[in-house]
Amino acid sequence: MKKFITKKLIICSLVLLLGSTAKVLAQYDPMFTQYMFNEMFINPAYAGSKEALAINALHRQQWVGFEGRPVTTTLSMHGPLANNKMGIGLSFLNENIASGKLKRNLAYITYAYRIKTGEKGHLSFGLMGGAHIQSNNYASLQTTDINDVRFSANTGNVMTPNFGAGIYYSTQKFYAGLSLPRMVADNLGITSTGDVKKNTSIDPSKFHYYFTIGRVFNAGDDVKLKPQVMLKAVKNAPVEMDLNLSALLMEKIWIGASYRTKADLSFLAGIQVNPQFLVSYSYDYSLNDLSSYNSGSHEIGLGYVFGFKGKKVISNRYF
Repeated sequence: MKKFITKKLIICSLVLLLGSTAKVLAQYDPMFTQYMFNEMFINPAYAGSKEALAINALHRQQWVGFEGRPVTTTLSMHGPLANNKMGIGLSFLNENIASGKLKRNLAYITYAYRIKTGEKGHLSFGLMGGAHIQSNNYASLQTTDINDVRFSANTGNVMTPNFGAGIYYSTQKFYAGLSLPRMVADNLGITSTGDVKKNTSIDPSKFHYYFTIGRVFNAGDDVKLKPQVMLKAVKNAPVEMDLNLSALLMEKIWIGASYRTKADLSFLAGIQVNPQFLVSYSYDYSLNDLSSYNSGSHEIGLGYVFGFKGKKVISNRYF
């Protein structure tokens, strides 16, 4: 006999709340605590900002202990072209929810045009375009209504296009960016007749806007402080804010803490193995009702900046 309510159904309900109240799965953006180490995924104008070929990967295990929790992995690579006047990059994301019952893969190509401002700054304008591939294995979910047609079939792999834009200003110790990374609302679900329904539309009311800003301050010979803020806004929802303060000790060790409004308190640590290679880890503790059902979220990051055109990276670029 099927259970009346399972944790897998609870996690699907969370997806409903994040994406839409009318569709089984709608557009929503993944969440990363260490967004500052892979900002190209939310702002295409970031491409080329390292002024060398850079690769970043993040793997997030969200809400550990909660059955059906999201597991997300993202990889990006980008570098400059035409004597740092342009940037180009690739981004990939894989996400599994409800133990693989809901899956999606994202792939983007990114282009940025960079204008030098003063001796140390660049102002960039970026575009990104790509595809989302989603598949939903609804038939394997347990529901309270055995005759619910919307959960009696699977969607298979469905691909939809998407694109975004952004602007980004940076120096070695300061940055600010504004972006709209995904402009197409790509809704996917099962109709009351059991058919797969795909709906893609450009709906400004569903746009997610990101604003990021950060700076590095010298706090002594061997200490650098790096405060950062990210604001995420969408119509008819409260503005979400991520506040982060981290410190770089002796150019080797990162420690920090973050607060996400009404959601999480996070702790971050990293090792700057050398100016090119960073290994980082963060832990999120839930501050809302979900804290009773999980033991926190874990995130691991890897970043590497290669030499470009025979030139070695000899100093940290903090953004």
